[in-house]
Amino acid sequence: MYEGRWIFIILIVANVLSETRLLHSFLPPVITGGLLLFCLWFFRDPERKPPTDPSIAVSPADGTVTLVDEVEEEQYFKRRMKRVSIFLSVFDVHVNRTPIAGEVLFTEGRGGLYLDARHPEASVLNESLFWVFGLKNHLEKAVAVKQITGAIARRIVPWALLGESMERGERFGMIRFGSRTDLYLPLDAEVLVTVGKKVKGGETAIARMAS
Repeated sequence: MYEGRWIFIILIVANVLSETRLLHSFLPPVITGGLLLFCLWFFRDPERKPPTDPSIAVSPADGTVTLVDEVEEEQYFKRRMKRVSIFLSVFDVHVNRTPIAGEVLFTEGRGGLYLDARHPEASVLNESLFWVFGLKNHLEKAVAVKQITGAIARRIVPWALLGESMERGERFGMIRFGSRTDLYLPLDAEVLVTVGKKVKGGETAIARMAS
């Protein structure tokens, strides 16, 4: 809710003014009231409980799995990794959560376009923020999460700091109004989801990490 405070304030003021002659003909109360309710619902942040098995990497986002493949990760690891892409519609919770416990080892933002997040090239061409979570002395077990903007989502909001220790399923940021989140895993991780699977951030088991 905190990230949407200015949107709430603007909509509340607009809703009050729409009750007067000043804005009633342009913004009827039913419209401003509806927008306010939608934003209250969009910025919801439910509590989530990760699986008890510590070897499980949880989903970094709510949404639908749209891609499971292997790619060359060039931004940090410089090696081949498994990738799970999750599309977040405007109806999904947009708070992102850490897949595994560990430190924030790396974070880097890149500017870009605002293609539809489902576009095949969105991961490369769109504005994004890249995170790496894990332990410095076990980089082979670290994972990465890329927050990717979409045609509607234009703002990535980071909360975690470089070097910060994070618990599995802890909140580290969000993307506003529809987007995509890519999870990069070591090749020896066992992916537990398939395309079309609905997932919940911080709760759904995405992969089993090798010991």
